[in-house]
Amino acid sequence: MSVFTMPSLGADMEAGKLVEWLVKPGDQVRHGDVVAVVETQKGAIEIEVFDDGIVERLDAELGQTLPVGAALAEIRSIGEAAAAAPAAQPAAEVVEARMPAAAPTPVLTPAPTASPPKQRVAAGLGASPAARARAAELGIDLADIKGSGPGGAIVLADVTAPATEPAPTSAAPDRGAFIAEMRRAIAAAMTRSKREIPHYYVTHTVDLGAAMAWLDAVNAGRPPEERLLMGALLMKAVALAAASEAAFNGHFGPEGFHPTERVHLGLAVALRGGGLVAPAILDADRLSLAALMGAMRDLTARVRAGRLRSSEMNMATLTYSGLGETGVESMAGIIVPPQVALVTSGAPQPMALVRDGAVVARPAVTFTLAADHRVSDGRLGARFLSEIDQRLQSPEAL
Repeated sequence: MSVFTMPSLGADMEAGKLVEWLVKPGDQVRHGDVVAVVETQKGAIEIEVFDDGIVERLDAELGQTLPVGAALAEIRSIGEAAAAAPAAQPAAEVVEARMPAAAPTPVLTPAPTASPPKQRVAAGLGASPAARARAAELGIDLADIKGSGPGGAIVLADVTAPATEPAPTSAAPDRGAFIAEMRRAIAAAMTRSKREIPHYYVTHTVDLGAAMAWLDAVNAGRPPEERLLMGALLMKAVALAAASEAAFNGHFGPEGFHPTERVHLGLAVALRGGGLVAPAILDADRLSLAALMGAMRDLTARVRAGRLRSSEMNMATLTYSGLGETGVESMAGIIVPPQVALVTSGAPQPMALVRDGAVVARPAVTFTLAADHRVSDGRLGARFLSEIDQRLQSPEAL
């Protein structure tokens, strides 16, 4: 017998609200199956199960807000379930004992026919928190809406006011409260991180001339939807460097640092309206650039639709945050516990670099490493950033 509990979906999560069960007692589940949807400050997360077996019972009700570690359900192995099956017979006998003895059939007044229950929203895939809030304000049943998000998920754009009634004007306060709560959770987690983790920072500027030339050549014959972005090259270089420098890839727990062989690279994605999440791309160092580019697009789309999985939220071993086209040269970040490092990159842009004794304008990007001094030091940090630099000088090998 195993207990399925509320998982930790990030350092800033203290509790989650159960909004949907996708299984019922008696259902068979396998490792990786999505069994529930939980709402946190950062959106609706699909919760996966990590044990094979049969759902014995559901211990949490819809609408409950439960702390991390609280019991949600019990799952028995198939062998245990088969052995326990006869035990259910006494319950049936009790039910039969409560029934009256045979008697003349009375004349009964027919009860009103109940409307059949509506099918679960989007075949169990649910809706984003913003869509749920909007539907509640408009008095719309989500079961009547066809979702346009990934996998049929209902997103905010799918929820529209009835044509005969004006749209309410009360959405802003609710949305503002949601963002304020998210900011509160992020602030608490980052304050704890800075207080408990001895941060140190190392910065390095990388010449992107070779990477940009290679990228232009590769993209020349591809349609827009298949082109690679510079962000994919930067992420792949970080993932490969993490695979070779174990001190920056893993988790720090009560017993100290535990490095991991697999690189699950968290990607910081900004939410519309404010806030940030950093779900993981699993085995990022082993993906081809095309596969990594596809994973980035998929992850970003699902973040914006409010549909992520628990494994993506709690398995990151290192986080990367890119400032993209913002024009900002660099940023020093705060480590996401229990990770021990965070890599940020500024916007790729022309910079004055010295080449062969002359100052020239070259496309470049500045990386900043925030690392845990309990695990590594500045010398190792410098070597880690140099490894990223070397990888980007040979983009064809990424």
